[in-house]
Formats: sequence, C-alpha cells, structure tokens
Amino acid sequence: MVTLTALWVPILLSAVLVFVASSVIHMVLGYHAGDLASLPSEERIAEALREADVPPGDYALPHAGSREEWSSPEFAEKMERGPVAFIRVRPTGSPPMGPILIRWFLFCLVVSLFAAYLASRAVPPGGPYLEVFRFAGTTAFIGYGMALWGDAVWFGRKGSALLRYTLDALIYGLLTAGVFGWLWPG
Repeated sequence: MVTLTALWVPILLSAVLVFVASSVIHMVLGYHAGDLASLPSEERIAEALREADVPPGDYALPHAGSREEWSSPEFAEKMERGPVAFIRVRPTGSPPMGPILIRWFLFCLVVSLFAAYLASRAVPPGGPYLEVFRFAGTTAFIGYGMALWGDAVWFGRKGSALLRYTLDALIYGLLTAGVFGWLWPG
C-alpha cells in the first residue's frame, strides 16, 4: 500500500496544475462568459433588493417556511403566478479575489488528497500508469464535477453551463490523473 505521505508531491502538483488550468479557462478561453445572464430591469430589481436591505445569503422566491405552507393553496398560487427564483446575494463591493483564490486552491488540494487516498488504497507501489490514472482521475472528476449535477436538478442550473463546468471537471480530472500516474511511487 502507498502511504499518503509518499504522495505529497503529486497532491501538491496536481492542485497547482488544476489551479492554473482553471485560471486559463476562466480568464483566457472565456467559454463561461454566457453562464449568467442579466435580468430585465436589472436596476429596478437591484434597487428593490437594496431597499429591502437583503443580507448576503441564499434565497428562494417564493419561499415556504414549512411543509404545511408548501402544500397550501396560497403557496401553490404564488408558484403559478411566479416568478420562481433562487437568488444568491453576495456582500457588496468587488469580490476579494485573494481569499477566494486561496479557498479555491485549498479545495483543489482537498480533491487531490481524496484522489491520492483512493488511488493509494487501490493501486500498489509500482502499479501501472493507467491503473493509477483511472483511480485518481475518476476520483478527481467526481470531486470537481458531480455536485454540479445535483445543483442542476434542484436549482435549475442552465444545461449549457452545466456541460461547460462538467468539461472543466473532466480537464481537472485528467490533469490530476496524469500527475498521479507520472509520479506514482515505484
């Protein structure tokens, strides 16, 4: 069995490569530009949210506070009348990119750590490249991409955006797989 301490280099290197790849995808390639659309009457809606002093958080519109309210005719009428929306309100001002990027890198490290753990339990030292590739890559792909599908099911994420983020997850999984296969201890 391979120990996790023997895999610290591929864990760190795969996280760095995924971090760099995600930067290229989002800042250079630009294929995520259409993932979000602007609201009609954006300024009027923004003013209404400002006037309501909505704090940062996730909101549902309409919102049922209980199971009984969810099944009430009044709530059903609100759903039919619409709009039906899930809204995420963030703190005002430019997002603090430094802390966000640090959290993203830490997430990449965690995914790589799980990929290392699973591969280390499935593939012995000196195991074949493709076997390491398969276990590490599949784990990383799941870590980067599968939660997004649940988000699409429950919150209606646009299918085209979901496919682009799944492509990103595949790229990140392949990078992770390649690093682990290349640096697998013999």
